[in-house]
Amino acid sequence: MHQARSAPVTVDDDDLLLGRYRLLSRLGEGGMGVVWLAEDTRLHRRVAVKRIGGGAEVGGPKRAGREAVAAARLAHPAVVALYEAGQAEDGDWILVCELVRGPTLQVLMRDGALSDRDVAEIGIALCDALEHAHSRGVVHRDIKPANVICPDASDEAGAVAKLTDFGVARLAGDDTLTRTGDVLGTLTYMAPEQARGRAAGPPADVYALGIVLYEALAGVNPRRGANAAETARLVDVDITPLERVRRDLPEELCAAIDRAVAVDPRARQKPGALRAALRRAIPDLDDEPGLITGGAMETVTHVLRAGTRFARDVTQVAHGRWQPGDEMPVHAAGVLDPQDAPPRRTTAVPARAGAAALAGLLVAGALSWARPEGMPSPWLLAIGAACAVLLLPRLGWLITACGVVGAVALREPGTAILLGAMLAPVPLLVPRAGTAWSVPVLAPLLGLAGLAGAFPALAGQARGVAVRAGLGALGAWWVLLAAVPLETALYLGDGAGAWTGTTSAAADVLADVVSSGAVALVAIWAIAAALLPVLVRGWNAAADIAAATGWAAGTAAATDGVATALALPRPHGLVAGAVVAGVVAVVARAVADPPR
Repeated sequence: MHQARSAPVTVDDDDLLLGRYRLLSRLGEGGMGVVWLAEDTRLHRRVAVKRIGGGAEVGGPKRAGREAVAAARLAHPAVVALYEAGQAEDGDWILVCELVRGPTLQVLMRDGALSDRDVAEIGIALCDALEHAHSRGVVHRDIKPANVICPDASDEAGAVAKLTDFGVARLAGDDTLTRTGDVLGTLTYMAPEQARGRAAGPPADVYALGIVLYEALAGVNPRRGANAAETARLVDVDITPLERVRRDLPEELCAAIDRAVAVDPRARQKPGALRAALRRAIPDLDDEPGLITGGAMETVTHVLRAGTRFARDVTQVAHGRWQPGDEMPVHAAGVLDPQDAPPRRTTAVPARAGAAALAGLLVAGALSWARPEGMPSPWLLAIGAACAVLLLPRLGWLITACGVVGAVALREPGTAILLGAMLAPVPLLVPRAGTAWSVPVLAPLLGLAGLAGAFPALAGQARGVAVRAGLGALGAWWVLLAAVPLETALYLGDGAGAWTGTTSAAADVLADVVSSGAVALVAIWAIAAALLPVLVRGWNAAADIAAATGWAAGTAAATDGVATALALPRPHGLVAGAVVAGVVAVVARAVADPPR
C-alpha cells in the first residue's frame, strides 16, 4: 500500500512534533486517534494534530496510512486539508490537518439547529467533496454526521460543510481491505454491499450521504434498529420513501434521496445528479431551524402500534416461544420501532398554542362585533375554535373561518364579505404554515394601538422567505380592509364615516383600496418581512442594531413615500411603529437559537 510518509517523528526538548508542531490542548477523539489543538511554529498558525497509537487496535497504523494517502490526493474547500503526515519510532502516526472551527453535523442535528435549506446546502457541499474525491480514485467509506464539520460562519468563508476522516478510505486499485475481509465503517450509514464485506466503490459513498440527508430531514435514521442485531437485519431492507415521511418536501428532492439509498448500487445516481436535485429544491425549502418531531396524531399512532407489538411479544414469551438465552423481543424490551411512525417536521407545542389563541381571539372579536341572533356566547365559540386549531391547525382553521363568515353574514353581509376577503387569501399565500394563518390578526390589533408599522417585524420571524412575504402581505391587506368597518385609522386612511355593513358598502371599500393605490402597502410589507432575517443575522449585536434600524427606517420611508405619491393620508403612527419594529427585530433575533 502506498503511503505519504515524511521523516520519522521526532520530539525535541520543546516537545515539538515533526520538529515544528507544539500541542496546546486536547480537542477530543476522532476515529481511532486523539485530536489535539496545536501550533505550527514555522507558519504561526493553529492546526489540528491527530495522533493514532500503533497499539490502539489491530490495523491502526495501516488505517492512518490510508488516511494520509487518501487525504493527500484531495484539495477541495469541502474536504479538511491534510498538511503533513509522519510516523513515530513507537509506531504512532501523526496527521497534521487544517483546523476547522465549528460543530459537527451530528451536533447540529442533535440540537435541532438546522433548517431544511441548511441540510440541502450541506448536502451540496458534500456532493462536491465526493465528486472531487471519486475523480481522484478515493472512496471515503465512512460518511456519517460525526465526520462532517460545519465551519462557523464567522470564521470560514469557504464551504458550509467539510468532510473529514478518510481513515477507512479505499483507494482505487488497493484491494487490501476486501482481501482481508475487513468491514470498516459505521453500520447505520453503511451501504449494503459494504456491510456484506464486498467491494465498496463510489456508490457506497452516495448511499451513506443519502442516509445522512434522510436522517437530517426526517429526524430518524431509517437503518438504525433497537440493537446491533436488528440494525444488521435492516441492511437489505428497502427504506421507507422520504416522501411518506416528509410530505411537505419537494417531490423531486425526495425521489433523489430515495434513489441514493437504493439497495442496488447500480440504481444509485452519481453525486452530481444528487447535487443538482438539492440545488433545484432550495427555493422551496424552509430556511429556519427546528427540531423534527412527530405530530399529535402520529404520536398516538406510534403508541398504539408499539402497545400492540408489546402485547404480541409478551404473548410470545407467555406461550414459551421465547426461551432464556434467546435475544429478547425488541418490543417486549420496551423499545419502540423507529419505523412505526416516521416523524416529520412539525410545529412545536408553543406555536400551536399561539395559533389557537389567535384563532380564538379572531372568532371572539368577529362575533362580538356582529353577533348573530340566537348564537351562543362569542367567547364560548372562541374556545371551541381554539381547541380545533390546537389539534388540527389547518383543517380547524378552515372550518372556523367558514363558520365565522357564515355566522356574520346572517347579521351584516357587508362585514362578512370583507371578512371573507381578508381570510380567503391566507391559505393560498402561506399554505404550509398552518399555525401562522391567524397571525395577520395582529396587524389590526397593532393598528388600534397606533403601532401597525411594527407588524412586518413580527412577520419577519416566520420560517421561509415565502411564508414571511405572505404574512407581511396579509398583514397589510388586513389593515387596509379592517380600517373602515372599525371606523378607525389603523395605518393608511382616516377611517372616517359610519359603517353600514351592507354589501354595497363592502364593495366600495374593496374598490377604493385597489383604485387608490393603497394596496401598494401589501408589496412593501411583503418585501420588508422577507428581507428581515437576511439583514439581521444574529451574529453581532452592534451589526444587528444598525441593520434593524436601517430596515425599520427604510420600511417606514417607503410607506410614507408611497402615501405621499398617491395623495393618501400620512401613515398613522409611522415613527412609533418603526421604532417598535426595530426593537422587535433585534430582540427576536437575540433570543432565537441560531442555526450555527
